[in-house]
Amino acid sequence: MAVGGDRKRGLGRGLSALMADMNETDQTPRGSDFRVPIERIVPNPDQPRKQFAQADLDDLAASIREKGVIQPLIVRERGPNRFEIVAGERRWRAAQLAQLHELPVIVRDFSDVEVLEVAIIENIQRAELNPVEEAAGYRQLIEKFGHTQEKMAEALGKSRVHITNSMRLLKLPEPVLDQVRQGALSAGHARALIASTDPAAMAKKVIAGGLSVRATEALVRKSQGDAASKPPRVAPVKPQKDADTAALEADLSAALRMRVDLAHSMDGGRVTVHYKTLDQLDELCRLLGGG
Repeated sequence: MAVGGDRKRGLGRGLSALMADMNETDQTPRGSDFRVPIERIVPNPDQPRKQFAQADLDDLAASIREKGVIQPLIVRERGPNRFEIVAGERRWRAAQLAQLHELPVIVRDFSDVEVLEVAIIENIQRAELNPVEEAAGYRQLIEKFGHTQEKMAEALGKSRVHITNSMRLLKLPEPVLDQVRQGALSAGHARALIASTDPAAMAKKVIAGGLSVRATEALVRKSQGDAASKPPRVAPVKPQKDADTAALEADLSAALRMRVDLAHSMDGGRVTVHYKTLDQLDELCRLLGGG
């Protein structure tokens, strides 16, 4: 289903409204007897949750064998006799382990953006997303659907700083992100490692030593101090900027209240904005997002 014609329905409609629809239908579901062959149900490729613990699936499958699937899946039609999961992929996976042939479903006419929003809010409410999956979900809403952090914060019931800090985790190298996914590192540990010059090596020390978040922050600060005490490298001499460039830098710095550097040539250029605090970063994201 195309997003274009339904964009107003997404975050503008409000996730509380979307979830209210689902909760309402869970209590008095329309077509609660509607059952679909399990092979006609497919997962949502944009589902933010990527990891499903096998032990949890086995436990749920055992419960399903005994009592069946009590809560219907929320799905949307994706073609003749084909349905895509909006909410309930864990039940769908466990039902396959339990060798069920049909599943109860509730069909809803959700747009692409609403499907992603519902998937994110459902998993966040149930604390089923690991920090990396949560951050990737926020990035999807921004990059794929053009939402601003301010709008997401309002709809998801999160602060803009929380969303900003969450998405900063994605700057870490993949080995560190894997350790966060597996629970070896918390989101707090991961945020502390962002400032490290070698996050992967530092992460190994943190895990091996069982360090707390505060101890991790102290270790990163110490490593930065050690690096600063080394003989400085001789920096290349920067070319003197012309008066027009310097004036434009000053104007941009005054407008943003942050230091701005411009570097340009015949082939293009680069604008670098320096921030000192997360609040400044949050404000910059708001300005760039048109908030």
